[in-house]
Amino acid sequence: MSKTMLIIVISVVLLFMAAVGGGFFILWNKISQIPATPAPPPAVDVQEEENKIGPLYSLDTMIVNLAGHGGKRYLRVTMSLELSDPDAITSIESRLPQVRDAILMILPTKTYDEVSTTEGKVALRNQLMTTINSLMTKGQVNNIYFTEFVVQ
Repeated sequence: MSKTMLIIVISVVLLFMAAVGGGFFILWNKISQIPATPAPPPAVDVQEEENKIGPLYSLDTMIVNLAGHGGKRYLRVTMSLELSDPDAITSIESRLPQVRDAILMILPTKTYDEVSTTEGKVALRNQLMTTINSLMTKGQVNNIYFTEFVVQ
């Protein structure tokens, strides 16, 4: 290796080390200027309060024949009911036979075309919530979550 090449390599290494050292110096000065006071606690977001899920009540799996096609198609559905408050659980439990009967009277009236689309499932959910809420004595059903929805 020639002397000029050695001088160039040493110069590049020194220049690189100076750039890294300067970067650390600037970073250290910026960090030391940050005040050490703790951040205030985050404010409670009203929207976060609204997004809380109420108590859930899981229903057993239900299997029904769908309308049309000569009873060749069936629906297997499992759902959880989101209730407005814990008192609504006792209301659901006391009226569970009526709730299951109401659901079992609605599901077989649906056709495959009605329950195979997202819009159909949303309409089914709304119809079920309206029917179940009419049976409730305390609280109400805020939402229904389908945890299993199989159409065959």
